[in-house]
Amino acid sequence: MNGMNTHSVNAVPASGHATIAIVEDDLHIRELVSGLLEREGFDVLAFEGSAGLLSIKDIERLDCLILDLMLPGEDGLTICHHLRVRYPRLPILIVTAKGDPIDRIIGLEIGADDYLVKPFNSRELLARLRSIIRRTRDLAASEPPSIGENLRFDGWLLRVDARGLSDPAGRQVALTTGEFDLLQVLALHPRRVLSREFLINATRGQSAGEIDRAIDVQIGRLRRKLGEGPRNPTLIRTVRGDGYLFSPEVVRC
Repeated sequence: MNGMNTHSVNAVPASGHATIAIVEDDLHIRELVSGLLEREGFDVLAFEGSAGLLSIKDIERLDCLILDLMLPGEDGLTICHHLRVRYPRLPILIVTAKGDPIDRIIGLEIGADDYLVKPFNSRELLARLRSIIRRTRDLAASEPPSIGENLRFDGWLLRVDARGLSDPAGRQVALTTGEFDLLQVLALHPRRVLSREFLINATRGQSAGEIDRAIDVQIGRLRRKLGEGPRNPTLIRTVRGDGYLFSPEVVRC
């Protein structure tokens, strides 16, 4: 589809503002969200479909992508999956219809950092965006690397300054923003039972909803990337009714 944008699509703006891309086929919603974000000081790139988004340069430098899953002629979940594979560090906020809880769960499974349910209000959208940005580029840019902040467990190395993970053989393991934040919180609180509410507040900056599955989904993704199957995981243990426990000894290095 042809994209509609509020800035040139040649590259992500090289300004000090956070840059948000929007993929939304509804012109009215696209213009409302673009206007809201611009009034809040964001640089905005708005597109009708994924083709416009993929035409820009430096897509990995976006501070966040707002992706509507209900795109005519396009599968938003497939787009999310392809973007995550190609740009593992790109923060993605998916927008779903109220009646599609399965899509929200699948979206998190394939690597979205957060989700927002339509209809949403402007304050909730801004809160979600600022939470994601605070956890990613803005946070990394404002905090210089600290000595002794790397965390090692069972041969794995979590590099806090570089926001990376290496397996026991030294191979790099790609983590989404949400996965890295969750693993870091677990590794900083080893051998303690952490509730879902604690993990959500620590990683997403918001209170848990009654049926919020984000943490459970990301725990499952982390287990797979740490080489653990769904049955009898040893590194991240489920404490039924209470939350999760990170079992290995963690050494700062």
